[in-house]
Amino acid sequence: MIESGAIAPGRVLEVGCGTGTNAIYLAQHGFEVVGVDIAPLAIENARARAQGRCRFETVDFLNEAPPGGPFEFVFDRGCFHVFDEHHERARFAQNVAAGLVDGGVWLSLIGSTEGPPRARDAGPPRRSARDVMNAIEPSLEILQFRSNEFGVCGEQLKAWRCLSRKRTIPAQPSSRH
Repeated sequence: MIESGAIAPGRVLEVGCGTGTNAIYLAQHGFEVVGVDIAPLAIENARARAQGRCRFETVDFLNEAPPGGPFEFVFDRGCFHVFDEHHERARFAQNVAAGLVDGGVWLSLIGSTEGPPRARDAGPPRRSARDVMNAIEPSLEILQFRSNEFGVCGEQLKAWRCLSRKRTIPAQPSSRH
């Protein structure tokens, strides 16, 4: 999506940036990047690797607003899905929306319930499409939701690729008809 130009360069927040691999990639493609993670050691490593190309901060995203916002784009590769409780995933989505400019977009890669059975400790946590939609839909407009794959330790695992946009009009309740 980055290389095709579907998401134009601008101010971006990467949530759960770890050691900065994706943030550095985004910076190399013209984005102004702020990466946040709850792990101070990961942030130290990210700062060393990025050599000033990105800003990295230790932030508990569920409980603190990230610095440098609002952003045109928020990226998350494997952070949203780590929360087992619906209210935590909903708060994550609310915090994403709060950090976006009007019309800003969020791209999230989320472990999927699709694919063959595997051990719970192998690969990312699995979330159903319903889990994802129910958490995101009140705060953001879902633009694209499709099955995808992402690599974990040399293995391709099923994932959801979800592209959402900050709402300008609140979601309407379901009709009863």
